[in-house]
Amino acid sequence: MEVDPTVENDETLGSEGVDDFLSDLANAIPGIDEAMSFAEMLKLVQTMDYSVIVFDTAPTGHTLRLLQFPSTLEKGLAKVMSLRNKFGGVISQMSRIFGVDTEFGEDAILGKLEGMKDIIEQVNRQFKDPDLTTFVCVCIPEFLSLYETERLVQELAKFEIDTHNIIINQVIFDEEVVESKLLKARMRMQQKYLDQFYMLYDDFNITKLPLLPQEVCGVEALKEFSHHFVTPYQPSLARGSVEELQNRVAALKEQLKDAEAELEKVQKGKQKI
Repeated sequence: MEVDPTVENDETLGSEGVDDFLSDLANAIPGIDEAMSFAEMLKLVQTMDYSVIVFDTAPTGHTLRLLQFPSTLEKGLAKVMSLRNKFGGVISQMSRIFGVDTEFGEDAILGKLEGMKDIIEQVNRQFKDPDLTTFVCVCIPEFLSLYETERLVQELAKFEIDTHNIIINQVIFDEEVVESKLLKARMRMQQKYLDQFYMLYDDFNITKLPLLPQEVCGVEALKEFSHHFVTPYQPSLARGSVEELQNRVAALKEQLKDAEAELEKVQKGKQKI
C-alpha cells in the first residue's frame, strides 16, 4: 500500500473553508509528510484484521524526522499561538474579505491543528509501547551502514522505542568465496565490521543474511528467503548448483593427485638417502 504523504483536504482537517489554508500551513511544518503518512496508515490498519503490520521506513534521516515530529508540532503550534497574539483579528478580516464564514476563524484553525496534534500523540504512544511496536534495524556490513545503525539505535533509545533486532544483509560467507580474490577481499572487509556489530550489540538478536546471485522477487522467492530470519543461514547447505559442486570436487581431486605425487617424490628421496 502506498500513501500520499501530503496533508490533503480530508477528514483529518475537516470543513471545506479551512482545508486549503490548513493544508498549506501544515505541509510547511518539517516532518509533516512522514508523520501524516503514518497517521493515515494508522487509521487504515485499525480497520484491518492483521496480527502484525510492517512499516518499511525511509532511510535513517527521514525516520528520525518522523520520531521528532510530536515535539516539532508543539513548537509549531506555539508559533501559531504567538502569531495570533501579535496579529489579533487579521485572520477574521481575511475571512470576511474572501467571503468565508466563521468556520475560518482563528479558533477553528487552532482547533484543527490541535486535532492533528492528538493524532500524532496517539502515534507516539504506540511507538513507545514495546508490546505494540519494535524497530528492526536492517544494514549491511560496511562502515557507513554501521554508523547509521548506531545513530538510529541511540536515537530510538532517546525516544524510548523498543529495538533489539538487527538484520545484516548481503553477507559473504567464507565457505562460498571459492577462489575469487575479489570476494575474499570483500569478505575480510565485511568481517571487520561484523565483529564491530557483535561487539556493539552483544545483547541484540543479530541475523546474518547472505549476498545472493539474484534478486528476491515473487512470493515463492520471498517465502524461501524468509526462512533465514528464523533459521540461521547455513552456507555449507547452499554452495551452488550440482554442476558447480561437481567442478569443485573435480578440482579438489586434481589437487589431491598433485599432493600425492609430491609426497611420493619426497618419500623416494628419503629412501635414496
